[in-house]
Amino acid sequence: MIDPMQEGASGSPQRGERAPNCLKCVHFRVSWDPAFPRSCTVFGIKSRNLPSMEVFLATGHHCPSFELKAGLK
Repeated sequence: MIDPMQEGASGSPQRGERAPNCLKCVHFRVSWDPAFPRSCTVFGIKSRNLPSMEVFLATGHHCPSFELKAGLK
């Protein structure tokens, strides 16, 4: 059976799979704004949803900038 979140050599999810988990990304930050608590430093997004979901809703593609934090699997 193939792991749906199997990562490619670059550390990003392979094409055709679900959105990456922002909580495991080096670009994810918690915002000071209680109305928009999640943010992405690459895209400058602050939202209630995970930034990867906002990227998908806006572009129809999964986040191309996902980078796994050091020490995570």
